[in-house]
Amino acid sequence: MIKVTSIRFAPLALALALAGCASGPGGGSIYVPMGGGEPSRAPEPPRTAEPEQNSEREPEPRVWRKSEEPAVSEPEQPSRTPSYRESGDALPAAAVTLIRDADQRLQQGDSAGAISSLERAQRIAPRSAEVYFKLAEAYVAGDNLGAAEQFTLKGLSLAGNNSSLQRSGWLLLADIRRARGNVAGASQAEDRARAL
Repeated sequence: MIKVTSIRFAPLALALALAGCASGPGGGSIYVPMGGGEPSRAPEPPRTAEPEQNSEREPEPRVWRKSEEPAVSEPEQPSRTPSYRESGDALPAAAVTLIRDADQRLQQGDSAGAISSLERAQRIAPRSAEVYFKLAEAYVAGDNLGAAEQFTLKGLSLAGNNSSLQRSGWLLLADIRRARGNVAGASQAEDRARAL
């Protein structure tokens, strides 16, 4: 009699086990209809059981990174402006040091070392046209004229209203284009430099 009862309930147990596999965390379905339905949304993370005494509290939102708390305590500044200007005239001291290091490396013929220093300076001052122009010069020294032209164009886009910085960027671009054999592009860049 026991065998007959367990055999009769075996299909029911199998159906319940399979139904449990077809549900996501929290009992929701894991199946997503193909096309034309609601826009998909990210699944919610599984919820852990909390003791009943804490069930009345609202859960705290999860924060991956708190931007309000600096890693190192720094004195409060009244305004939240960056330490450099978007026109590239002033740079943080660390970026200036890295640019000087890159200049020394270029004089020694170490273009790869100069590029490495300038990439660090770029991370410190990502909107500084001067850093991009120096990167272009380092790539010219490393005989990578395509990258040099791209960094010069990026520097020009960040030069802002600083006409002397724009002029030097356009002249640098003219030299790079001429070295690449683009005489017409070099002439256009020189015309832009003269117009400033």
